[in-house]
Amino acid sequence: MEFDRKLIREVKDVLDRCRDGGLMLATVESCTGGLLAAALTAVPGSSAVVERGYVTYSNAAKTDMVGVPEALIRRDGAVSETVARAMAEGALERSPADIAVGITGIAGPDGGTQEKPVGLVHIAAARRDHATLHRRMLFGEQGRDRIRLLAVRTALVMVIAQIDSGGLVA
Repeated sequence: MEFDRKLIREVKDVLDRCRDGGLMLATVESCTGGLLAAALTAVPGSSAVVERGYVTYSNAAKTDMVGVPEALIRRDGAVSETVARAMAEGALERSPADIAVGITGIAGPDGGTQEKPVGLVHIAAARRDHATLHRRMLFGEQGRDRIRLLAVRTALVMVIAQIDSGGLVA
């Protein structure tokens, strides 16, 4: 997927703010399959900010790579607020990153249910010693690529919110 100029500007803004704040970033992605990490690393110099990226597409990967408890996935489902939060917070526990973003959802075109429709995405942004932010997005059936791109854009906004949070302690 080629990234448009607007997205690249948004990515550069996040990278600049992280660099200026001395913050390292990690991504934990399920439905976006590494698209956020790809967008971040499409910008030269991103290695000064991007610490690592996890693609945790399966439930087992969520557990093995970032410590999401299997019982949590069984109880709430992989596409849930609790799992998105556990993904982001798990990346902070398992890396030296200062901010981590967890994204889990149903990009479609299949896999949706009445309770969890195609286009449902949960995104969490965690920062050390700060409250973890969460957003539940209902993007609707706009197509797989569009849903994934909207999730990436939302995640970037949430990273900026964590950068600008002003020291709110969790």
